[in-house]
Amino acid sequence: MKFDELDEKMRVFETAHDLCVLPGVYMVARIDGRGFTRLTKEVHAFESPFDVRVRDLMVATTEHLMNCGFRVVYGYTQSDEISLLFHPQEDSFGRKTRKLNSILAGEASAKFSLLLGDLGAFDCRICELPNVELVRDYFRWRNEDAHRNALNAHGYWSLRREGKDAAEATSAMQRLSVAQKNELLFQRGINFNELPNWQKRGTGLYWETYAKEALNPRTGEPVFAERRRIKVDYELPMKDAYSAFVLSLLEDA
Repeated sequence: MKFDELDEKMRVFETAHDLCVLPGVYMVARIDGRGFTRLTKEVHAFESPFDVRVRDLMVATTEHLMNCGFRVVYGYTQSDEISLLFHPQEDSFGRKTRKLNSILAGEASAKFSLLLGDLGAFDCRICELPNVELVRDYFRWRNEDAHRNALNAHGYWSLRREGKDAAEATSAMQRLSVAQKNELLFQRGINFNELPNWQKRGTGLYWETYAKEALNPRTGEPVFAERRRIKVDYELPMKDAYSAFVLSLLEDA
């Protein structure tokens, strides 16, 4: 059998179930760390519940994903997860989800592992969102999830430091309301509202323009050229202001 015939025969088994995101549908990639609790708390013993070193690893990984060949409007990271909002006109690989998922998971895993000096793996899934309101709601959801997780994490680790084991601390936190969790922390000298915003709301990365000084090669006079760079924002707005912020990024895309 000639190679072209064999290639045509076998290729169908690889592509028969390809799914593509329809044109006009917004794409958000959600990339999650695999086994990161063990990796960051046991293998490398980073500070609990949050460690700025882990934050910086995740920010650097997010920045890499925004520069690895896709048109990404916004990157958001909290805990061990990353969300990427693609430009509405992004059409790499024909918007095939298997290609996007495998490449982004591979790029994230490779970059994080190089930075950490150890193996760190990520998975990826593509969220298909038919309108801007759902894009807004997606990022609002992850922002609120960061807030909830931060409150629970600080409470849990406060109890662990007092000698409770994992099961006891988990059980104790599950019985408390939001107000009671805040009070638990306050009684231990922690004002949740005064904790760093990146712990409570995550970190955003988006493109900004700036003027870069250069020299005119003919006249030698200074000139300014407009360039783009990624801004890392550790002070994201909250609630409705955050929703408006996400929408503004799409308007400027």
